[in-house]
Amino acid sequence: MELFSSFFSSPFGLLLTTLIVLVILKVVTVVRQLYFYWKRKGVPYLPDSLESFVTGWKIFFRRMSFTDYCLYLYNYFPDAKYFGMMDLATPAVLLRDPELIRDVLVKDFENFHDHPSFVDEKLDPLFGKNLFSLHGNRWREMRITLSPSFTVSKMKVMFDLVSKCSREFVNYLFDHPEFSDAIDTKQVFRRYTTDVIATTAFGISVNSMKDQNNEFYLRGIESSKAFNGIVAMLKFILIRACPRFAKLIGMEAFVSPTTSEFFKKIVGETIKIREEQGIIRPDMIHLLMQAREKNSSNKMTLEDIVSQAFIFFFAGFETSSTLMCFVAHELALNQNIQDRLREEVQQHLTEENEFSYESLSKMIYMDMVISETLRKYPPVTLTDRLCTKSYELPPSQSGYKSVIVEPGNVIWFPVYALHRDPKYFPNPDKFDPERFSKENKDNIVPYTYLPFGHGPRKCIGDRFALMETKILLAHLLQKFILKRTAKTVDPMIYDKMEFNPTPKGGFWIALEKREK
Repeated sequence: MELFSSFFSSPFGLLLTTLIVLVILKVVTVVRQLYFYWKRKGVPYLPDSLESFVTGWKIFFRRMSFTDYCLYLYNYFPDAKYFGMMDLATPAVLLRDPELIRDVLVKDFENFHDHPSFVDEKLDPLFGKNLFSLHGNRWREMRITLSPSFTVSKMKVMFDLVSKCSREFVNYLFDHPEFSDAIDTKQVFRRYTTDVIATTAFGISVNSMKDQNNEFYLRGIESSKAFNGIVAMLKFILIRACPRFAKLIGMEAFVSPTTSEFFKKIVGETIKIREEQGIIRPDMIHLLMQAREKNSSNKMTLEDIVSQAFIFFFAGFETSSTLMCFVAHELALNQNIQDRLREEVQQHLTEENEFSYESLSKMIYMDMVISETLRKYPPVTLTDRLCTKSYELPPSQSGYKSVIVEPGNVIWFPVYALHRDPKYFPNPDKFDPERFSKENKDNIVPYTYLPFGHGPRKCIGDRFALMETKILLAHLLQKFILKRTAKTVDPMIYDKMEFNPTPKGGFWIALEKREK
């Protein structure tokens, strides 16, 4: 006791004690200010109870899936058009009202044209410099540069490349009966999307079913794990909240240095060969090379080009494959829907027993099935925007007042929850493609269906993702009947460790060869 007494009575001890007390008081003050931020503005807010506070920590410790948490948030204030909450230390607004969602995404886009930054581009150039992360004029210039990659004419050009990948992929499954009894579609569909992106974006032919450990596929697997698990969550919080400290302690970026170097090498070698040999290929790399030559005042670096190519690969590898998995899952559970879709596919075969871009675009029921899959299982649970100019929101509900959203605040759009709101989609857990029939689709309330976002910052690659999914389904249904297995998750239970909707245990179905 004397030792402690002498320490705290010494000048150093007193100084250290004072500093600790001041830090604690500062932290308490900041937390209190954040906690009451929305209360002071007269807005419904979270956490407003012990229950909501505990539930928030459940998602942090992965005791609840992020998908279920977003549904919980959406339903917490069922009568409110929006409510306030905190995104780490940043004030955020979760919008529930379709008209307000329209205003923010489209009508008043100039006040919300950016996504919040989640990584410093100096710490992680691949994630920090891509189209999704760029802000202001840098985003506009890159969007204009990349948009021609995804026009209808470019889709037609790339159709044969994608169809070849799909045909080879399905034929491999057909020739290897070990895949028949039970197959985790996420594992194999990722291989298909790897092949598609490699050929359409990088101009490189890869067959990931035959070459199981090709580097493209392995790098995709590594990158897809960047946001899953408790460690990844802690890393995400630290990089986002304290980027300088994260860099100071040598914390790795979301993409490992080896993966970063792999994509730099691939893109760099591709550009060099094309420049030396005068090769012109209608893909993303070519468009970026053209943009680099045209804009001499603000020349695009190799790092900029690599970042755009990588995000195209990452999105195609993960989100597109997940969409395919959920379509296959629902077709396996709903044989009548699968039979009807197969019949439509057969009706649109060409004389060569193949498909064309035109015949694929005529498959109306195919569109309905995929649209309903995107409704029930959107690629992302929620999307967001960053407020860049002060913006007034009307009263959240009766008894409340208007509120000013400040620059730096974040807006959340609960995509998954909107798609599951029975007010907009009756019997939301039922898989019903008829919601998107010609007679019914116009009854859908605008801005309640947002699988790819909306407005000027809508997902740039949605047309491509839909095309590669349709081509795969057409070839798959030609060769196989998709069936449920003992491992098929039904009813759906989401994996608590995954950021986006994923069944606990995986996407398991059976493939039964069709009799000719």
